[in-house]
Amino acid sequence: MSTSVDSETAQIEIPDTLPLLPIRDIVVFPYMVLPLFVGREMSIKAIESALASNKMVLLVAQKSLDIENPETKDMYSVGTVGMVMRMLKLPDGRIKILVQGISKAKITEYTETAPFYTVKIEKMIEEKIEKLSLEVEALMRTVKEQLEKIINFGRVVVPDIMVILENIEDPGRLADMIASNIGPKVEVAQEILEMADPIARLKKVKEVLAKELDVLTMQQKIQAEAKGEMDKTQREYYLREQVKAIQKELGEIDDRSEEINELKKRIQDAKIPEKVNKEAEKQLKRLERMHPDSAEGATIRTYLETMVELPWSKKSKDKLNLKTASKILNEDHFDLEKVKERILEFLAVRKLNEKMKGPILCFAGPPGVGKTSLGKSIARALGREFVRISLGGIRDEAEIRGHRRTYVGALPGKIIQGIKQAGTLNPVFMMDEIDKIGTDFRGDPSSALLEVLDPEQNNSFMDHYLAVPFDLSNVMFITTANLIHTIPGPLRDRMEVIEISGYTIEEKGGIAAHYLIPRQLEANGITKKQAHLTEPALKKIISEYTREAGVRNLEREIATVFRKIARKIAEGKPKLYQITPANLDRYLGIPKILPEEEMKKDEVGVTTGLAWTEAGGDIIFIESTLMKGKGILLLTGQLGDVMKESAQAALSFIRSKSKELGINPDLFSRNDIHIHVPAGAIPKDGPSAGITIACSIASALTGIPVKKEVAMTGEVTLRGRVLPIGGLKEKILAAKAAGIKTIILPKRNEKDLEEIPKHIKKDIKLIFVESMEEVLPIALKQPLSSKHESTQKKCKPKEKTIRPRHTTSSFNA
Repeated sequence: MSTSVDSETAQIEIPDTLPLLPIRDIVVFPYMVLPLFVGREMSIKAIESALASNKMVLLVAQKSLDIENPETKDMYSVGTVGMVMRMLKLPDGRIKILVQGISKAKITEYTETAPFYTVKIEKMIEEKIEKLSLEVEALMRTVKEQLEKIINFGRVVVPDIMVILENIEDPGRLADMIASNIGPKVEVAQEILEMADPIARLKKVKEVLAKELDVLTMQQKIQAEAKGEMDKTQREYYLREQVKAIQKELGEIDDRSEEINELKKRIQDAKIPEKVNKEAEKQLKRLERMHPDSAEGATIRTYLETMVELPWSKKSKDKLNLKTASKILNEDHFDLEKVKERILEFLAVRKLNEKMKGPILCFAGPPGVGKTSLGKSIARALGREFVRISLGGIRDEAEIRGHRRTYVGALPGKIIQGIKQAGTLNPVFMMDEIDKIGTDFRGDPSSALLEVLDPEQNNSFMDHYLAVPFDLSNVMFITTANLIHTIPGPLRDRMEVIEISGYTIEEKGGIAAHYLIPRQLEANGITKKQAHLTEPALKKIISEYTREAGVRNLEREIATVFRKIARKIAEGKPKLYQITPANLDRYLGIPKILPEEEMKKDEVGVTTGLAWTEAGGDIIFIESTLMKGKGILLLTGQLGDVMKESAQAALSFIRSKSKELGINPDLFSRNDIHIHVPAGAIPKDGPSAGITIACSIASALTGIPVKKEVAMTGEVTLRGRVLPIGGLKEKILAAKAAGIKTIILPKRNEKDLEEIPKHIKKDIKLIFVESMEEVLPIALKQPLSSKHESTQKKCKPKEKTIRPRHTTSSFNA
């Protein structure tokens, strides 16, 4: 935008050489005053040079505003000499200047190009018109009228521009003033600027104004038509209502009536329960009374469509052939006998009692043992639809119960959406990762699941979106979890927990042979004639390249081997590739896992313990040593609070029995005891290391080595009683893998042996004990000695008396 400037600018003397300031997206005319923001380094230097001399610069428009550093060919040859009236430095490094156009000028030569452009100019002298002809006066009046019309259309220009124009008698100046205010495109404005003849320039401005006037007229016409269309829509609505009344009298039906009737029919066909049907009909009547384009009408329509798409009465027929179901389960999964037996029991009861409610099972176990895929197999065995949702990370209760319809974009919860996806009332519904549900200010999803997973309540589950009860009692819910203790107690109480422990090396080998290897051969496009993974190589992959309870990483390693073979075949080297332990490292590199091995010799103060981890069982070594000191107990190896307390209890027991064990009591006060559990970087905790620590301390104090082939697990009390532990199967597997021959276990765990397969118990001796007095003679290399004969009798049990107290199980099946 511009304002008029004083005519004294014509008297200013303009030098022949000036700094050049390229400007983008605008053409500056004489007598025009405007602010400019200067950010380019070259332009800033040009302004600084002008301010240091006569404050004048040549303002030239760029041909393209996208060019950051314009060359001489990128700028027009005609511009306007401007005077810098003010300058302000901005915080971001740019400067803001106020310039005033003085006179047109033409570039004759570029004298300098760095650090900024300097040009020689030739001032363009405009001829003066002493007396205006009638034609020129008419032209000037026409241009002013055109501009006034444009302003009346709402075009924003400088205030009081018409008053300023009335006082201008020069046609050239009038053309420049109007051109600078209507803001034409750069190319058009430059064309006007370069015209030396004032009359021709004014005619060009008249053409530009006429075009702008046509555009504004068309724009106003379009707006008027749009407003008329809105009025037309309102008029059509009333007409449609009248037509509707007429058609009702004539017995005719319109499209909206067809939609309503279709929804009515679908509600009837869905066989919706009576209570739900009343709500559906109520919403349908509301929809009939609403305008078809209203937002609430769309919400009700979506609600009714959701209602009719739900399987209120549609059930899939169960396959009750137990032999077929057993065959399917065995085809899909290796072992897992306990789970398969539970499914077959359900089928048997379902066969005898058709009205039984769906069970709610929870498969708990480490990752990769087949919990999720087991759900698919169960659905296939039962002949039901399978639906799976993941609960991991859910924090909003509405994810389970749905959103109320008062919210924009409301949807049913995951339960109702899953039932809708299944299309039947009795699918197998799997909810993965139930132990990883979160809680925050939006509610507690685990509390919402209490109703879903309760057979006494889920026959009338209330979703906030539906706002009517839905029967979930026929659904077979299966949940999965890695850890049981993270599931809230009330929720855990509603589920039948089935523990799925880790696989043995033999079981992993069977799974790989039956399922993983065939699947990866097919996935990688090769056949058994092209690749053969030998059994020893497979065992080496299991033991030295994976460390897990399941088989996910095992499958990845097998896939890696077959991918490398596939590449060789694709490169034109077809043959039968035999993968053996000797050449396995060519495919998988050096072994990733170095399992803990049995100790090479009996050592003083070093005992072998058994631990449970999420990846299965493992063996740990507990080391104890004596040092000169003041009786301090040092514990290292990143032990948790429970293990620290176990160590304190074990030491207290040994001290209380020092006479019976033949230990000099002064040793405790004159020495520090340091207990360390490698590896130090791995956190360790749990209530099953008590007897292991006690044996280690006893060995260190007596100097008697611990038998290297004996491992043990169990908690100890201050009175020396051995308490039961968990994870028995995983711990026995770890001991067997490490070459341990004898395991000392709590007596109260003897009942758990029934659930452990015979092949796991093969070639390993299990000794069950009730107290530490039984543990020490078994674990230590030599009988404990004492200075007192009576102490020896107490510490060294006779063969006849100790045997009845041991329950030793040796399985050689």
